[in-house]
Order: sequence, then C-alpha cells, then structure tokens
Amino acid sequence: MIQLLDVETDKIVGVGFSDTVEGLSAIKDGGCAAVVWERDAPGFTAWLAALPPNQLPKTRVVVTPAQIAAEAELACQQSGTPDCKERDAMIKDIAHLAETFAATTNATYLRLRLDVVTTNACRKFHIDAVMSRLVCTYRGIGTQYRNSPDRSDPAFFSTVQTGNPIVLRGTLWPENPSAGLLHRSPPIEGTGETRLLLVLDPIFDVEDAY
Repeated sequence: MIQLLDVETDKIVGVGFSDTVEGLSAIKDGGCAAVVWERDAPGFTAWLAALPPNQLPKTRVVVTPAQIAAEAELACQQSGTPDCKERDAMIKDIAHLAETFAATTNATYLRLRLDVVTTNACRKFHIDAVMSRLVCTYRGIGTQYRNSPDRSDPAFFSTVQTGNPIVLRGTLWPENPSAGLLHRSPPIEGTGETRLLLVLDPIFDVEDAY
C-alpha cells in the first residue's frame, strides 16, 4: 500500500493508496505520512462545478462526529446551496468521511471546515501543525504533495484527484516518518477558478479547539 522511493523514476515515498474508505486507517501504519482513497469522483462533483461560487457552502465549527451532517446541511441552507439529491449526497459523503476519520483518530470532536477558495491560499508546500488532517477537494484542483526533506519547494509533485480524500499526518503526530512529505493548495489566483474544500481535524478537548 505504501509507495517506496525510487530515485530513478522519482516516485513519492510515504503515501498509501486505498480503494476503500476504511483504508484511510493506514495513516496509523509505520512510515505512512499520508493516505489517499482512490475512488470514482462522486456524482455530485459535476453539480458542484456548475454552481455559482456564492452558492457553495461555507462553515467552520467544532462539533461531535454525529453532528457533522446537521452542520453541513445548515451551511448549505445559509449559503443558498440548492436543495436537491446532489446536495443530500454531498452531505451524506461529508458525514461518512467524518465518521471514518473520527474512528481512525479516536477523536471526540472534529473541526469541520468547508472552505471556498479563489486565491492562492496555502500555496507554499508545508506540513500542518495538527495531529492529522483529512482534506477532500470537492470542486477544483486537488491538494498537491511531494517529498522534500529540507522543506524547500519541490520541482515535482502529485495532485490528488478531485473528490478523493487524503489524510495527512501533521507535526503533532507522535511519530514522524522521514518521508519529508509536504503538501499545498494549488495556486489558482488569476485563473478564475473556485475550489471547495472539506477539511476535518481531530479535536480531543473542545476547550483547546479555539
């Protein structure tokens, strides 16, 4: 499941790939800095891509995993996201990913973010100052990642397919593999592109969440 570095073909080390959502739990395996669930793009991504940007849901809240679906629905209502089967499917997908991620990290709470991005947010390759993080780009170009042990901007990188979740270890993970895996949001400023990101962080003490 884990790719091994090959200096001849320049493969990326420390990234696992799964064909099931349960495979995201491989983030706990030794030497695994990130895991991608490779799946067919959910049917609602084409619907999202056609929506006006001002109708994309936005939120940032700390809740229990069981409350995620209700918070995602509220975000849709507040943003004027059309009420339809595609919206229902997106909310169900968010809740399913949240349930899986919470079980993997043993998190009591999750920080749920739905970010609408039109600028070069987080365009530098970096490692997040969290224990772990799930990112799923529902609209636009996906997260980009690459090995870079000295933390310099790498010349080559891979891009997660739109609709595929990636779980990444952060700097607070108890063990740090030597993969030097960095990631970024792709630079899109000036392109007219709008991205929609689902971001989940595990929270163990709600008092420390803000």
